[in-house]
Parts: sequence; C-alpha cells; structure tokens
Amino acid sequence: MDIEVEPLPMKLSRPQEECGVFGIYNHSEASNLTYLGLYALQHRGQESCGIVSSDGESLFAHKRMGLVADVFSNPDVFKKLPGKAAIGHVRYSTAGASVEKNVQPIMVDYSRGSIAVAHNGNLVNAQLLKAELEAYGSIFQTTMDTEIIIHLIATYKTNSLVDRIVEALKRVQGAYCLVFLTESRMIAVRDPNGFRPLCLGKLGNAWVVASESCALDLIEAEFIREIEPGEMVVCTKDGAIKSLFPFKKIEPTPCIFEFVYFARPDSNIFGRNVYLARKELGRQLAREYPVDADVVIAVPDSGVPAAMGYAEESGIPFELGLIRNHYVGRTFIEPAQSIRHFGVKIKLNPVRELLKGKRVVVIDDSIVRGTTSRKIVKMVRNAGALEVHLRISSPPTSFPCYYGIDTPNRKELISSSHTIDEICRYVTADTLGYLSEEGLISSIGQGNTHYCKACFAGKYPVAFPKPVENMQKGLFEEEINDHE
Repeated sequence: MDIEVEPLPMKLSRPQEECGVFGIYNHSEASNLTYLGLYALQHRGQESCGIVSSDGESLFAHKRMGLVADVFSNPDVFKKLPGKAAIGHVRYSTAGASVEKNVQPIMVDYSRGSIAVAHNGNLVNAQLLKAELEAYGSIFQTTMDTEIIIHLIATYKTNSLVDRIVEALKRVQGAYCLVFLTESRMIAVRDPNGFRPLCLGKLGNAWVVASESCALDLIEAEFIREIEPGEMVVCTKDGAIKSLFPFKKIEPTPCIFEFVYFARPDSNIFGRNVYLARKELGRQLAREYPVDADVVIAVPDSGVPAAMGYAEESGIPFELGLIRNHYVGRTFIEPAQSIRHFGVKIKLNPVRELLKGKRVVVIDDSIVRGTTSRKIVKMVRNAGALEVHLRISSPPTSFPCYYGIDTPNRKELISSSHTIDEICRYVTADTLGYLSEEGLISSIGQGNTHYCKACFAGKYPVAFPKPVENMQKGLFEEEINDHE
C-alpha cells in the first residue's frame, strides 16, 4: 500500500516541547538567577520568554518573543528587574497563538494588588470556562488558557490569596505546573495528576522551583525534592515554606513522554534520571527487535542514550553516524527544490566513512508524521549504507496530547491510520521496530504503571467536557479537542 503524506516543515515533524517555569524567592540576584534557570530550560520552549520580579512593593516585567539569550542580551535589562524574588517562563504555544501578547509570565493588577503567573501545561476545559467568564463580563487580553486562572482568582471574595488560588484551580481540568508571584509571596502548584514535572530546591536561604532539576544544577542550588502531584508550596517572608494538599487525592499519571523525548537527559524527573531511563529503553528495544547489523547510530540528540543502550545490549558498535548542527536558527531561507531534503540536511549530516558498506541500525525516539524519518533513512542510504533498520524507542504515537504537548491532529499522525509494515515501506527502511508499551513501562516504571500514555493508547486520564450552553451565544459548538 502506498502512503501519501504531505511534506511538512522540519519543525513540525515531531512533537514540540511545551513550556518551562522557574522561580526563586529570597535571593539578592533573583532576576539574574532566573535568567540562568530559563537558559537551562530553553529546550522546553523556544518561541518566547519572560521574567517578572518583585522588590517587596511592586512587580516588574521584561518579556519578548525569542530565545532567552536574545531577549535578555542587554545587561541593563536586569536593572529594571529589581528585588529578591522572580519567576520566569519559556514558551512553546500549546494553547494560544505565538504572538507577543501571549508571552508569559502574565502579570496583572487587580483589586488586591499585583500578581504574576507562569504556566506549564494545558487546560482541557479552557474554552468552556472562558465562555462562562465572558458571559459575566470578563475581558481577555490574551488567547492563552493561563489567563483564565487569573480571572477565576479575581472572582473569589475571600481575602486569602491561597484560598482564591485553590478555589480557582478546583474549577480547571487538565495539566498545570504554576508559579505565582505577588509583592510578598511566591506560590508553586502542581496538578493532582502530576502530568508535568516540577521540583523544589534551595540556594542558601533562597527557595527555588523549576520544571526540571537541570535548572537547579546550573545555579548550583540543592535539589530538595519533587513537588508532589496536587501539592501547593507557599514561600513567605520569614524564609520558611508551607506545604499544602488542598485538592482531592487521585492516582497520579505523569507524562511518560517526558522520559522518551522532552526532558533533558541530565534531569531527574518522577523519581528517575532521564539519561538512564533512555538507555534502558534502548536495551529493551534491542531485546524486542534484534537485527544483524554492523553499526548503531542515533538521530540526535534525544535518540543518543537509547542508541547507546541498544548497542550495549546487542553488542553492535555505537557510532555518531549523524552529526547535528546545533547552530541552526528557527527560520531560514530555503533554496530551490534542486537541494532535496534541505530541511533535514541543514540540521543533520551523515558521516559517510562510518556508514558506507554497512548494515546500519538507526535509533530515534518517535515517528510522528513520518516525513522526517523517511528523509533520514534515505540520507543514510545515500551515504552508502547497505541496509537501514529503523528502531523507535517508544510505541507508535497514534493520538494527540491535550495536556501541554503540541502534537498534530490525529489524522496527521501516521501510525493512527497505517500499520507498521506500511510505515516501514513509506520511510523506505529495510525493517522497522517500535518499543512495545509493556517494554516502555518496564524500562521506566520502577513499580509505577500509572503513567499517562494517552499519545500511545488513546486513554486520557482527564476527560474532556461536553460542549455546554453558552450564556450569551447559545450552544458552545467547538469541541475542546479542537482547541489547539
């Protein structure tokens, strides 16, 4: 069976990172350290970034479209971010367009003072809540689901900020790791499912929160622990923290794809080191799909640890057969069609001397649409490989994610409508093997079998609300599944 898949830009050929959050409280160089923390989390979002700081009386913000190093390239920026507390955000848009008005952290002034929030995740009932709030007169300045949380906080009458946040979050459904900053407090919250990682650290007398532990490493903060699913951590002026569990306790379902692709390999998430987990994925892949070959290579960078594990388990030598260009910008001028596969070639180049005349195993973390995998296989074959055996260190990605990862619609996911044999023929590999779901769980699980595997199995831990009647406009017709 021939498979026709419309070619798509390189940056859309695999799931896109979600967002990263960082916060530090009670440090004299809070904004500078937040900058470094965001630098470490840049892999989680490259569209925009921002920092909001507090001097104890007011909040100050600097945020723009672009990479961290570019947005904060002028050292004078930090003079405008005074104070001993700051939060920051790097963004890849999963809900809301990629435009200046949607850059986080969001900062607002309202009747009880100023508040800023940075959010990693996605709310599945965002459109319904927005319709309800607009019916009562709320006016939204952005198209992000994060702003809904701010509006909900403002609607509650209690004087306690903690109570207002709790009541607001009881209304939302989906994934969220949130860091709030006011003039006097920093508050971090993780949703009861624990979809996204969030950790707690300490630097001297300062408390630090970050999406991944690699951000703590960069600023030489001590890793204390992960913030638990459903936990709220409140930092106050006395230097202590208060831990609260205000939400109904449920079985956590952390995102297993964080291990497969998103998190940095030097981070520890969900109780395990990412690098070691990925190596074990590769070992298990070698057990499930062995092949007679001469060399194992990886699609860099996320495929490298799995390829090393595959090589160790199989006894086939590992080589850096594909070299990644780390200096590619997010946009470039494409030449005429005479340079085929330009989008892939500008990022990856084969080492012909390692591949010529060899039977090659290519390890990658996932196949989304299949277009990039097809180009990579052809690139390796054109470099002289006799055989190309493609191995994927995760199960087929057949369903979109609605919890903070920007995956395509299901109809654009090649494994949702084609068999493995059909995909193998499309990508022009000699053989194709995906890691089984059981192998994925056994490699990562450490006794936990309750990871979110919706992108593989289609079973979503948080149900989507049905469209409901809009108070102003009649029926609310858009399905939440189309909100991306």
